[in-house]
Amino acid sequence: MRKTNAARLLDRLDISYELLEYEVDEEDLSADHVATALGIPLNQVFKTIVLRGDKEGVFVCCIPGDTELNLKSVARLTGNKKVDLVPTKDVLSLTGYVRGGCSPLAMKKQYSTFLDISALDHDFIVVSAGSRGAQLKLAPQDLVTASKAAVEELTL
Repeated sequence: MRKTNAARLLDRLDISYELLEYEVDEEDLSADHVATALGIPLNQVFKTIVLRGDKEGVFVCCIPGDTELNLKSVARLTGNKKVDLVPTKDVLSLTGYVRGGCSPLAMKKQYSTFLDISALDHDFIVVSAGSRGAQLKLAPQDLVTASKAAVEELTL
């Protein structure tokens, strides 16, 4: 498997990780599919969600695959009155990543990043490595360090 920019960033920071590969199903880019393909519990597969606030602009949230983002709570947390998901057509131009392969690491620009507090309940979590079919397995605290994430309660 070819190294991604996210993996290269972890290498530069001397952070341990495992690059995991799985077969992509273009019809199912869900965290559930990733969890099943890798044999990892769904609550340890974290999805990267790109959002835009009405006041603070673009930011990123990482939440477990078995949860939903609490938009009202996230709006308050980020100093916005309202937040919306960035339309799929805009994700690539903002992040450098496609839907289903969006990593919280090594985006085109360093956006404010938030990691759900439940990540700290696990020895490891899995996030996108920056391309479909590739995931990074790493310690939650290492993701916090690499992404400069704030750890908060983000889900319903």
